[in-house]
Amino acid sequence: MKSNNLTLKEIRITGMEALKEHLGIVGMIRFLQYADKGQGNYSDERHLWLGNPDLKTIEDEIKQIKSKK
Repeated sequence: MKSNNLTLKEIRITGMEALKEHLGIVGMIRFLQYADKGQGNYSDERHLWLGNPDLKTIEDEIKQIKSKK
């Protein structure tokens, strides 16, 4: 089958079928998870979630978590 004549949808379907055939369902899923580039910029977004806490703040948060256990 020549890929030059396939639409993008057909290429995707053919690729998925090849992955499934050669890797099995679990292997196909693992490959897709590994190969997926995702969206956004984790490094930039991480600062939005974590802020820029000082060591004392981090220490206090760890102590709170330990005291709840």
